[in-house]
Amino acid sequence: MASVKPSIRQLNACLKCVRQTSSLNGTPRRFLSASAAAREELQTQPTTAPPPPQSATKPAAAITDEKPAKETPEYMQKWGELDPEKVDWKRDERRLVRRDGTQPVGSRRRRAILHRSSANKAEEIAFEELPYQCFQEARKFLMGDRQEKLNDIQTQSLRIKNLMDQDPAVSGGPKAKETRLRSMRDYLNELVILADINDPIVKKKFEDGQGDMNKPIYRYLADQKWRKYKRLVLEQRISQFNIVPDLLASIDPVADVDLGFGRKDIAPGDYVDSATSEQMPRLTVQTFVPGEKLVTVVVVDADVPVPEKDSFTNRCHFIASNIAISPSQTSIPLIRIGHDDRKTEDPAARKIALPWEAPWAHKGAPYHRLAIFVLEQKDAKALNIAEVEKTKRLNHNLKGFVDKYKLKPIGASLFRTRWDESMPGVMERAGLKDQVDVEFKRKKIEPLPHKRRTERMR
Repeated sequence: MASVKPSIRQLNACLKCVRQTSSLNGTPRRFLSASAAAREELQTQPTTAPPPPQSATKPAAAITDEKPAKETPEYMQKWGELDPEKVDWKRDERRLVRRDGTQPVGSRRRRAILHRSSANKAEEIAFEELPYQCFQEARKFLMGDRQEKLNDIQTQSLRIKNLMDQDPAVSGGPKAKETRLRSMRDYLNELVILADINDPIVKKKFEDGQGDMNKPIYRYLADQKWRKYKRLVLEQRISQFNIVPDLLASIDPVADVDLGFGRKDIAPGDYVDSATSEQMPRLTVQTFVPGEKLVTVVVVDADVPVPEKDSFTNRCHFIASNIAISPSQTSIPLIRIGHDDRKTEDPAARKIALPWEAPWAHKGAPYHRLAIFVLEQKDAKALNIAEVEKTKRLNHNLKGFVDKYKLKPIGASLFRTRWDESMPGVMERAGLKDQVDVEFKRKKIEPLPHKRRTERMR
């Protein structure tokens, strides 16, 4: 088998060409008087990352909270019909995204060939029947390697079955038997992935966004793609904005959380207008482990000023529990959940414990960090909503909340808010009319006596 791995890598390189043709610890305490808004703006301006490529695992039907589509302007109608599988000009690609909100499918070279073939009315050839000798020879070799993996899967499955029927005393006790079974199942899952990972049809479907997330190979490919870009950006933002340890002691994201308001996607750490964030966001949570989970969504503001103590505290803006997600069920339609809760007469059947409170900030105060956490409920057991409703909004302790209900953080995102022109209206509608005229101003700090003369001489 030592000689098979280099050959597979070489053949994959050939197939790729053909496919194109078709402060954790020690973080200093933050003081309100020492939080200069201008300085923080300057430090955080260069952190905006370029938008990542569209995830191949994000279903188009996941957005359920969107507003009705606006009428297409007349000048956009003149662009004609744009097929996502056949646009081959950059201009048409931009128009497709701008007008229809749809990303082109596959590579530009592949789309160009499909466009020319349809224009010339050429006969369509299935991807696996492309008449390229190198391609077909490579497929034969990979099919032979796949058959070897399928034989290994059959053998491993038989071994697991025999071990399950075996007396635990022969295996060294129940614990030793369970440990061995766990190891054998992990190896079986690895073989299942290796059997399909070199299949060009699988890779084509994944790149075209047609992968079935109920299958292990597509979950594995989606997980690897997420970890190479989006997870790194999220970890950088969590560290940069001190979400850990200000709100949680630690977090190891294992689920892809996409945040948006209306039709606008929000990258971690972006500013959101107060008028936009007045409505509940939409969340898409992509998990990469099979099975259904029950999760709790919590939104916390980590920068509520406390002037009398020259410090900050936390405020909980939203809590919803007992929400089911799975690799194929990724959407968390909070607006629809809110509508269903208002129609439900049984309090125990509701999911929203603390309704959405619009984020707000005082004039002159530093920006507010609002973190969204997706917390997995232990053993998929439902929480008592009546008990969760007793959670205090102000001085919210997220660490204590997680420990009390035995929750596990699996994903997160964040955005920022600050004073803007629409903030007074948002505060009035939220019942905070007395806070509209409150303005924070910086006090000039007088120098010490021995420094006054030196400063006058400068």
